[in-house]
Amino acid sequence: MRILLAASEMVPFSKTGGLADVAGALTKALSRLGHEVIAVTPLYKSVKEKGFAIEDIDCPFGVPISNREEYGEIFRATLDNGVTVYFIGKAAYYDREQLYRTQQGDYPDNAERFIFFSKAVLELCKVLKINPDVIHCNDWQTGLVPLYLHTLQSREPVFQNTATVFTIHNIGYQGLFWHLDMHLTNLPWDLFMPDGIEFYGKINLLKAGIIGADILNTVSPRYAREIQTPEFGAGLEGILRKRSDRLFGVLNGVDYDEWNPESDKYLVANYGPADLSGKAQCKRDLAEQFGLPVSDHMPVIGVVSRLDNQKGFDILAPVMDDIVEQGYQFVLLGTGDKEYHALFEKLAKKHAKRVGVKLLFSNELAHKVEAGADIFLMPSRYEPCGLNQMYSLKYGTVPLVRATGGLDDTVVDYAASPANGNGFKFEEYSSTALLAKLAEARKFYENPEEWNRIIQNGMACDFSWDASAGRYEELYQKALSLSANR
Repeated sequence: MRILLAASEMVPFSKTGGLADVAGALTKALSRLGHEVIAVTPLYKSVKEKGFAIEDIDCPFGVPISNREEYGEIFRATLDNGVTVYFIGKAAYYDREQLYRTQQGDYPDNAERFIFFSKAVLELCKVLKINPDVIHCNDWQTGLVPLYLHTLQSREPVFQNTATVFTIHNIGYQGLFWHLDMHLTNLPWDLFMPDGIEFYGKINLLKAGIIGADILNTVSPRYAREIQTPEFGAGLEGILRKRSDRLFGVLNGVDYDEWNPESDKYLVANYGPADLSGKAQCKRDLAEQFGLPVSDHMPVIGVVSRLDNQKGFDILAPVMDDIVEQGYQFVLLGTGDKEYHALFEKLAKKHAKRVGVKLLFSNELAHKVEAGADIFLMPSRYEPCGLNQMYSLKYGTVPLVRATGGLDDTVVDYAASPANGNGFKFEEYSSTALLAKLAEARKFYENPEEWNRIIQNGMACDFSWDASAGRYEELYQKALSLSANR
């Protein structure tokens, strides 16, 4: 198959979250399976500054935005695995310090920026004469692409045999804009209705993908079920239930070329399941990195996360003093809400020998936390898939998670199932349940033989992208079959 994957960010070029990891790893895995894979992503300022070998293919193009024509450029890079990456260049939209927002909030023209990108993805196919079998779109930034194929682009010969798959990575981010931006889409106003892209008086670009794509999926089986309920559907549960026969859950994979303790370049010592001695060295290094006393006997809890309520910080913060009293050290790496910045800075001063905090993004430190911690904590309110718990399993770091979304799909509670248990999880979203599960884990930690069994169970898990890519192959075939019968 010829597969075009459109994403607003993609490793190794740009990244703010898990979407970038998925775009980079899935294209690589699909290429390994023998498919012709093309990726399309914006040419951000940060991409140009990183010095990648990107060529201008001298192919300017224009697309209509409202009653005017906006012009862009096409750039190209070829990855070592043979994947061709095309970049949509337009300095007025993408030559900015950040991808989507500043500290003051979202860019006010985000609707126009990504309406242009969606149109540019399709225009690129036309000017370069690329006729994809499948266009795989991701999140609200590309949500208009499937809808355009059924409307403004429905008669284009290049797309007559093209199917679409739309992946929802996090339904909490929907691309909501005021209704007066509708003219930018060039879509007819009869699509601005509850069965179209209207959402409580606003334009919803995620909804455009949901109603337009041949196949929908999200990034774990449980999350696919959850988003069809009022608790997790963020207002879109009704339209998702209507399309439930086309909605699937495919667990994200892990790029083990990047996340493998046996070869990780960021670690002071590499290790594997047969010899864990290097992990003890990584634990000492982690303590030093976070300014904590080195202790081989005190369990270390690691957190690498965006600091907001979705990630469970509203139930974690109230019991931080109790966690210290249970005999844990705690290290936190991440950025987010200012209230949590202030809170954890205060806790780090109060418990200087037990709590280490770095309020920043660092890929190197993230690897060090995964390797050096004993327990990786993810008490999320909801979690579409989660990658860190899967990294942790590979690194022999025991995940302790709330049973939601992909966390529930990947972590087996050891207390409930010792034969294959690889971590700990709790159901109730509360500080009490979180603290009780940590106390339970502490008791298992004090039994080295049992703790090693949990570690070995986790390290034996295989969440590589190969299995996930095979599942996407099946979805692409479903999409092709459905589109042929449109």
